[in-house]
Amino acid sequence: MKKMRALLSGYYGKGNGGDEALLATLLQMLPLDVTPVVLSSNPEETRQRYAVESYDRMAAGEVLQALRSCDAFIWGGGSLMQDTTSPISPLYYGGLIILAQTMGLKTVAWSQGIGPLLYPQTRWLTKRSFQGCTGVSVRDRMSSALLSDWKVPHVLAPDPVWALSAKPVAQLQDLPKPRIAVTLRSHPQLTPERLSTLTHALEKLQKTTKAFILFIPFQMSQDYQIAMKMQSAFPDVSQILLLEDPQLLKGAFMGVDMAIGMRLHSLIMAFASGCRCFALSYDPKINRLMEELAIAGWDLADLPVENGVNIISQTWNDCYRDGKSGSRNEIQNLVDRALLHREVLKKALYP
Repeated sequence: MKKMRALLSGYYGKGNGGDEALLATLLQMLPLDVTPVVLSSNPEETRQRYAVESYDRMAAGEVLQALRSCDAFIWGGGSLMQDTTSPISPLYYGGLIILAQTMGLKTVAWSQGIGPLLYPQTRWLTKRSFQGCTGVSVRDRMSSALLSDWKVPHVLAPDPVWALSAKPVAQLQDLPKPRIAVTLRSHPQLTPERLSTLTHALEKLQKTTKAFILFIPFQMSQDYQIAMKMQSAFPDVSQILLLEDPQLLKGAFMGVDMAIGMRLHSLIMAFASGCRCFALSYDPKINRLMEELAIAGWDLADLPVENGVNIISQTWNDCYRDGKSGSRNEIQNLVDRALLHREVLKKALYP
């Protein structure tokens, strides 16, 4: 019997640790008798890292060839259908899945986070795309509510990265304890003034806790320069940890006591590893996670200005001492529910 081939499409090959973690988890959850074919911005790197067939996501000829060779198309996780960053994203992903549906492929929208959708055209395209899917899973309540309004059957489950297998990071063994991990990214709301305030607050926190600071960039193009700038204030008590393997990224948080993060998946990985979390939000998806997990945090736009360094450092110190970390049962429950995304794949691909 011929093995099923599934074309996987997402924000892959861009060097973003969160999206690579989604791909790694999707590959982990795919039925064993399905051959994955991945559209990537860096096909060679994707081939080498995951041992899969991969094609250039922006090469029309290669994409068409891949579609014709496959039996199914999987929208592979993340906030792909949103138009706040650019209306091009929903046009690309929506166009691809409608093309796959037109060609008769089974189509699965897997672990999607929908919106924000500001324009009527992208909202219509998103609705049309999801209505044509064989199976749908989403990772947050707002996306679920939108699909319910559109009468689209779906499954709501926590982000699948909760269920990603972690690997221990060998270089952590020789680093001092306790440890605090910091994951920031470039964003218009992270102004030079706010970054300076956060850096000075982190200095005060480090002096109080005597913690070793780990700066963990999730995307080199957006995170590394910020990590370098902050790390220069901690020459003897910090290190930048460069990890490309998503399982190692998740494993890095197993040796951390507290995480301060802007990246959604840095917070998920940290909470899954049992450490205290403090979120700095630039996006509704971070606020949703804060609400669902009851973790502390601020919107970047609302960071304290007057006496900001002292207020932030004291808030972080309180979180370090008494902040919420997930219990073993709570984390296991999230992992078990995240595995519902795997069941959606099975039912959609083998109805």
